[in-house]
Amino acid sequence: MIVKQVSQVLDLLEFFAHRREPANPSEIARHFAWPRSSTFNLVQTLVERGYLYEPKPRQGYYPTPRWLSLAQEISAAEPLPEEVNRLLRDLAEITGETVGITAASGTHVVFLEVIPSRHPIAYQAYVGKQLPLHATASGQAILSQMPPSQVASLLRRTVFERYGEGTPMSIEEIETQIKQSLHRGWFSSASAYTQDLGGVAVPLVLNGRIFSFTVAGPLFRIGNHMDVIARQMHEGVSRHLGPDYFATHVPNLYRLPVGSAS
Repeated sequence: MIVKQVSQVLDLLEFFAHRREPANPSEIARHFAWPRSSTFNLVQTLVERGYLYEPKPRQGYYPTPRWLSLAQEISAAEPLPEEVNRLLRDLAEITGETVGITAASGTHVVFLEVIPSRHPIAYQAYVGKQLPLHATASGQAILSQMPPSQVASLLRRTVFERYGEGTPMSIEEIETQIKQSLHRGWFSSASAYTQDLGGVAVPLVLNGRIFSFTVAGPLFRIGNHMDVIARQMHEGVSRHLGPDYFATHVPNLYRLPVGSAS
């Protein structure tokens, strides 16, 4: 369920992020086709709370730095370790593809950090983007580290919808894929959620929190090289998180021999 008023505040933030200049209530109302009275009330509420201001009198409103201050304080309480950020930058440079860190959010995964590919044709991800937990390599990697009772609860709530030719369509199929991926040492998806796109993922467990480290791109570029990308990811984890990281933190994942990725 989406709460309308909350959704409007978020829509307004995204509006300013794209517009990058002040706007008055009439312009905002016209852009979203919102009633002028409710738009004015929304804007005035944000002004009174210190989240919008007028850079120049009567030339429109713009977000104040209070949004950034709050975001920084929230992020500082649960930061991604710097070695994980180095790992992302390293693999983005090595693979040339989009890399990211995801975590579970209900029956979805959400991107917490993304480094986009340098290729003009690439997987498009952004911080906050959500994907189905069951139908993606990143989601299945996360499921593989959860207690069985939690996995069972999440899969019972899953809505099975055919997104692409690779979409798993039953709990049994998902469980089989997770078991096979753990035995192989990496998770993969191909046209499972987005047609002609694929991903390679490995689970990461940091301070008791479960994440997925993912490399994704168009199948025409990565489809025949997923095993190479997986080895590159294992080598990256060994460099940045330690050679015994998987043995200590993700013991049920097969550890690929490192030192020979190409």
